[in-house]
Amino acid sequence: MRVRASTVSDVPAIQAIYAHHVLHGTGSFEEEPPSVDVMKERWLAVAERGLPWLVAEIDGAIVGYSYARPYHERSAYRFTVEDAVYVAPDGGRRGVGRALLTQVLGQCAGAGYRSMVAIIGDSGNEGSIGLHRALGFRPVGVLQGVGLKFGRTLDSVIMQKSLAEAP
Repeated sequence: MRVRASTVSDVPAIQAIYAHHVLHGTGSFEEEPPSVDVMKERWLAVAERGLPWLVAEIDGAIVGYSYARPYHERSAYRFTVEDAVYVAPDGGRRGVGRALLTQVLGQCAGAGYRSMVAIIGDSGNEGSIGLHRALGFRPVGVLQGVGLKFGRTLDSVIMQKSLAEAP
């Protein structure tokens, strides 16, 4: 497996992975997959801020991606980022998510960010919760019943990891 910085030419593969999760999973509360053009706008918003958006490749095929984005736009949150990590349906249980998120964490810490937040769709999303826990995130709250998808009411699990010592 190779983890590398994504490029704009990776956006169609990224969109395909995300579309699968939107259509078949509860990790994202979007109900309609965004188009490649919308995903390109999202990718550009991250790239323009100098934040990491990484992809993992196996045998030349993109099998997952992870990125960090600002947690909130207000300046008081400027040292806090939120992560996202998605793995292709056939890429699970191969260490893809761990490899991606580990590098995103390292790059954000190296850039001076102090905290990373994970907003995980669905309290039953054991894969994502377990991945974050294994990488040192701790649960800090659950927003109960804030999502509705596939006819189910869903929670959002909030986890957090310190990236630097307090000043």
